[in-house]
Amino acid sequence: MSIQESATARPAGRPRSEKAEKAIIEATLDLIAAGMGVSELTIEAIAAKAGVGKTTIYRRWSNKEDLIVDALATLKAPMPELSGTSVRDDLISLVEAMRKESGEKRGRCVMNIAMSEADRYPRLMERFLKRAVVPRREAMRAVIERGVATGELRPDLDVDMGMALISGAMLWHTKWGPAGALPLDLAQRVVDAALAGMAP
Repeated sequence: MSIQESATARPAGRPRSEKAEKAIIEATLDLIAAGMGVSELTIEAIAAKAGVGKTTIYRRWSNKEDLIVDALATLKAPMPELSGTSVRDDLISLVEAMRKESGEKRGRCVMNIAMSEADRYPRLMERFLKRAVVPRREAMRAVIERGVATGELRPDLDVDMGMALISGAMLWHTKWGPAGALPLDLAQRVVDAALAGMAP
């Protein structure tokens, strides 16, 4: 390391720790994407792949499950800001975030492998769902309930069924739909098809 590099590296303790965290998260995702299930994944393997010591990992995560939850959460697209102007626009924003994250092949692969062990690691999956999935589900519920209240949607609408129609359609496209990139207008098409049965 040169004197200049040393001078710039020393005061930057925070960015350096962020760099280590990123390397650890990426190593975790890379190992899962390569086919290593949750049960086979070890802190030793992650540390070796990330180029850090085990203590660096344990300083940030108390156990493997905590690390995996954080790693999986990074695969979720950021929660979109909802304008609140119309139910259709807000639903499209939420579904578009799902389309974007599902279009990433590595992320899809990692999720499939991790979720295949949900029965063996119920606590891990419960924590992941609570952190990364429940907030989106609650946002969608709030949008649909707002639509019922404002008259944009049917007053007798079964909110859970409406959510299932939208999420189920996206799941079909991401898991069992035609191979290749998801159509750019998929969010609009899914929402409009669902709204056809949900509108007054």
